[in-house]
Amino acid sequence: MCGRYSASRPPDLTEETFAARRVDEPPPPSWNVAPTDPVSVVLDRGEGRELRTLTWGLIPSWADDPRIASKLINARAETVATKPPFRTALKSRRCLVPAEGWYEWRDRRPHFVHGDGQLAFAGLYERGTFTIVTTAAPDELAWLHDRMPAVLPPDEWEEWLGSEIDDVAGLLRPRGGFATHPVSTDVNNVRNNGPSLVLPVEEDGTLF
Repeated sequence: MCGRYSASRPPDLTEETFAARRVDEPPPPSWNVAPTDPVSVVLDRGEGRELRTLTWGLIPSWADDPRIASKLINARAETVATKPPFRTALKSRRCLVPAEGWYEWRDRRPHFVHGDGQLAFAGLYERGTFTIVTTAAPDELAWLHDRMPAVLPPDEWEEWLGSEIDDVAGLLRPRGGFATHPVSTDVNNVRNNGPSLVLPVEEDGTLF
């Protein structure tokens, strides 16, 4: 599962990294993105990559009650092609979700999981909202959680955003090479934000 993540890069750097043009007002940087927050996603509707602000939590086209979004913040890679809330979006409304890393909890202690720089989670979008696709965690992260966001490397971005995908399972597979460290319990409160949330701390909560 992915229920909280960091997306704090300056908009111009995100535009450059994803070779995407901004088409609306960018949301403020956030080190504590939570469901229902507005964030930037990358999509391509046939006229080149765009950076758009969407809300985290999918509202399918057939849904009458927008409150369903709180239950659809993640889509499992193993069932995304068959589950009614996701299967239509998977065919033609795929996006990339820029992030620097995500949070997971073990024994009530939050940990930040990250790579060397900008990450891109596989996502789906509908009606101004989006969901993050998750996959099984590799052995190196299984001690922390058995799921992780489906992270796509740059050489697979075009295929994910393209009009057709021959092998979804081939893209939405577990990935390794991530680092983890414990962080402050301040991240537990969605009202807290700022770069200090991703800094490593000792197990007793003091900064390294």
